[in-house]
Order: sequence, then C-alpha cells, then structure tokens
Amino acid sequence: MSTTPARELKRSARLQISRGMKTVMAGTIILYIASAFLAPTSVSKVAQMGMLPFAACLAIVGLGQTLVIQQGGIDLSVAGAVSLTVVIVTWGPDRHDNRLIPAVAAAFGAAIITGLINGYLITKTKLNSIVATLGVNALLYGVMMGLSGGSPRRTTDRLSHFANDKTFGLPHSVYFGVILAIIVTVLLKRTVFGRRFEAVGANPHAAYATGLKVTRYQIGAYVSAQILYCAAGVILGGVISQPTAYQGDDYVLPSVAIVVLGGTSLLGGRGFPAASALAALFLKQLDMFVLSLGVPYGVRTIVISLSLMLGIALYAVNWKSSNFHLKKRDKELQPV
Repeated sequence: MSTTPARELKRSARLQISRGMKTVMAGTIILYIASAFLAPTSVSKVAQMGMLPFAACLAIVGLGQTLVIQQGGIDLSVAGAVSLTVVIVTWGPDRHDNRLIPAVAAAFGAAIITGLINGYLITKTKLNSIVATLGVNALLYGVMMGLSGGSPRRTTDRLSHFANDKTFGLPHSVYFGVILAIIVTVLLKRTVFGRRFEAVGANPHAAYATGLKVTRYQIGAYVSAQILYCAAGVILGGVISQPTAYQGDDYVLPSVAIVVLGGTSLLGGRGFPAASALAALFLKQLDMFVLSLGVPYGVRTIVISLSLMLGIALYAVNWKSSNFHLKKRDKELQPV
C-alpha cells in the first residue's frame, strides 16, 4: 500500500512559507540594504521609531482587506471606517481618560454595524462590492462630519500611552500589529474555520453545494474587516496627538497594494495575512526611502501605484506560459 497520500497530508498540514511571503521578505531586505546606502536617514533609529507605528496600523488594516479580498471583494469603506474611529475615540472623550473606554466600545459597535451593512448589501442585494462599500464610505463620512464637524480633538493621555509607550525598545502599537497578524494567520491557516473560509472564497457555488453557510462567511469577512479597521483607528488615534478628520484617506490604496504584494489573489480564495502584514512594513519603508530622497508627495503616490502593479504582475501573470517560455520550449522540441 502506498504511503504517498499520508505524506502529502502531513506536508499540507504544515504552516509553510508562501511564495508571497518569500517575495515580500526578499524585497524588504533588499529595500533596507538600498536604504542604508542611498538614504541612510530613512533607517536611522528616529526614522524607524516614527515609521513602525504607522506600518503596524497599515498592517492591521491590510489584514481586514485580506479577508474581504479572499471573498472576492474589495472594501473601499476603509477610509471612512478609520476616520470615524479616530473621531469617536478623540472627540468623544474630549481628553478625559475616564470617557475613553465607552468611546472605544462605541467605535467597535459602529464597526460591527458597518460590517453588517456592507455584508448585507453585497450578499443580499447583490451589489458590487466596490459600489456598496463606496456608498457606505460616504455614509461613514457623513456620520463623522455630523459628530465632529470635521474637527477631531486631541487624544487622551491614556490612549497616547497605550499606543506609544515602549516595551523592549518598541512601541506598543507594533506589538498589537504583530499579535493581530498572528491571530488572523492562525485562524485562517490552522483551523477548520479557516479552511472553510478559503473554500467559500475560492468557489462559493461549490462551497454551498457541500453545505457551507456561504452568506455567513461572506458577511463575517466584512464584519471582521471593520473590526480590524477599528482597531487600527484606535491605535492611530493614540499615535497621533492631533489627528485630522480624514486620517483614513491614506489607507485605501495601500491596503489593497499590500494584500496584492503579499500574494493574495484578487479573485478570492487563499489568502496570506502574514505576508500582507510584512508588505505593510515594505510599503512604509519604501515611503520613508522615497521621502528621504526628497521626492514630492505626488511621486510617492505613483510609487505606491507602481508597487500595486508590480504585485499584480508577479502573481497574476503566468510567466511560464509567456511568449519567452513558449519560444524556449519550441526550440527545445525542434529535432536536431
């Protein structure tokens, strides 16, 4: 009796390093080496301590976007979700520490409601995810403007210490990003729920035929994403002492870019949250590198867009079937 199936099952049960993780890891190492030679100020201790909290926030947002993209959608309500959270946790307490916990609870409550609205619009009314989340994003901005008039207040001392205090030389915000990345990765890669979640994203019709509650998984993706956006917004509200009302605007395109760079397919299915989180570090360090070179902000936006295009090219294009490989194969098959 052959033991090959047993060996294959054992191999598939391991938490293997994905192609996306290898690619992003190599890219990050090369970027840091280039930064050290071409823009040394971008890798100084001061620069890194200023960049890492924002990389952690982007990583958390990217984890939420990963879940949505795994279900074949794209969430454009990121900006409104993060901005509304920042406003709630700064405007609500009004620098009173005793009001912070109720404000954070209200922010997470709003996030759950937002996720349910997104999920309902997409699964029940069959709206396109881009259209639905873009409309919800406008609604979130309307609520934010109604609450604060577009003028968030200074963060509380308690929230500032929560996000900025250091342990072993690193801000707490970085640890929260790492912990959430580990939790999401373990849930998706080492549990029955995660395998079913990926199965629903890969082929909803086949998943439904096997008895899986497809709608629940799809709505759950949008709710979980909003919870992660909210967590990022809470941390961001502590990292920045005087945030703006549109703090989430900088996270829409980058959140999609890091998911694609991490190897998660825009068509849904398998996702790589750990790779998405590492890609957030890559993208933020790339931003620091470009900034240290004195490049204007508009060019920095172009660089992020090019990173997104590079990610799509790396994983969406089947290079093995390209003309180059076809010509090479034909040449090898020619008779001598």
